[in-house]
Amino acid sequence: MSTTLDDLGARLIADEGAHVAHNYHPLPVVVSRAEGVWVTDVEGKRYLDLLSAYSALNFGHGHPAIVAAAREQLDRLTLTSRAYHNDRLGPFATALSQLCGKDLVLPMNTGAEAVETGIKVARAWGYRTKGITPDAATIIVANGNFHGRTTTIVGFSDDPTAHDDFGPYAPGFVHVPYGDADAIAAAIDENTAAVLLEPIQGEAGVVLPPEGFLQRVRKLCTERNVLFIADEIQSGLGRVGETFACDREGVVPDVYLLGKALGGGILPLSAVVANEDVLGVIRPGEHGSTFGGNPLAAAVGLRVVEMLASGEFQTRAKALGAHLEPALRALIGHGVTGVRIAGLWAGVDIDPAYGTGREVAEKLLSRGVLVKDTHGQTIRIAPPLTIRATELDWAVEQLKHVLSA
Repeated sequence: MSTTLDDLGARLIADEGAHVAHNYHPLPVVVSRAEGVWVTDVEGKRYLDLLSAYSALNFGHGHPAIVAAAREQLDRLTLTSRAYHNDRLGPFATALSQLCGKDLVLPMNTGAEAVETGIKVARAWGYRTKGITPDAATIIVANGNFHGRTTTIVGFSDDPTAHDDFGPYAPGFVHVPYGDADAIAAAIDENTAAVLLEPIQGEAGVVLPPEGFLQRVRKLCTERNVLFIADEIQSGLGRVGETFACDREGVVPDVYLLGKALGGGILPLSAVVANEDVLGVIRPGEHGSTFGGNPLAAAVGLRVVEMLASGEFQTRAKALGAHLEPALRALIGHGVTGVRIAGLWAGVDIDPAYGTGREVAEKLLSRGVLVKDTHGQTIRIAPPLTIRATELDWAVEQLKHVLSA
């Protein structure tokens, strides 16, 4: 008896469930191909991707310019380690530092690695430059944060799913409410090395801070000789209609943490970007990565930075976000209790009477739309910045149908 495509999809899901650790709860779809803003499953069904791999696919699936850069580099050189120089890292670092308006780039692979690196840099700067007593440095973080999954990072998470049962945890982190500049001011003392924040909290449900908050943080950090570290791993690189979410308030942090979209949806690539007086505190041998700064990733990252330098994608995100916002807000009171949006990044709170975020995501899946839930009642919308307004309209119509049903 022949195996149908439906049987194939079910078998692949079963194989994954049997042999892959259960640290994710994926939606029941098996993707096999993708192009632009659309993905196709093993059954031949097409879906509009409104997740973009948590903003790693800001430029869509298989963007021709990024794929071309990767293919060209694959034929030349892929890995040397940092034991040697390679001819791609310098041009990439130069372009990225210019995009950020900073001096130095420390390349890594994943977003969590960038955050861990930022923490090490902040502590080293605190001891070597600010003069904090050894082993006493603290970093201020916000409630509701999501910076990654390493044991250090989950140690200062207040999400029980991320935090519980993985201790003991590293000390040195001070929690304040997100968006509360007065609380940050009160928390800063002689041992404070840095304030680490997401300019917009992603995993929390696209939570925007109060207007002027980032400006106050910048002012406080300057006045009190504290580093302002902006985790722009999800919010940066065009997603919110600016190159960085900090640009929405005209703020420049001391340290940018970048990742996800920096790899163009091709491979993992992250970076810490700061000036010489901050990032220069790290000495040879104190930090590294076998794959960090590899020539393949650098070639892809350079192409991404070149695309961002034109401003095209930032402009698209801003215009399409302005198109999407009223359509989403029209759903408030009709199955939606709240909408938060910045560029092409939206958090949509589902009325519990209409189901959970997961249930709505599953129903949208059946109608050809991919989103992901978070924190129970919220779905996140973060399509590739290459999406068309008509495709956004169609997606909103599917959400309306799901809620009305």
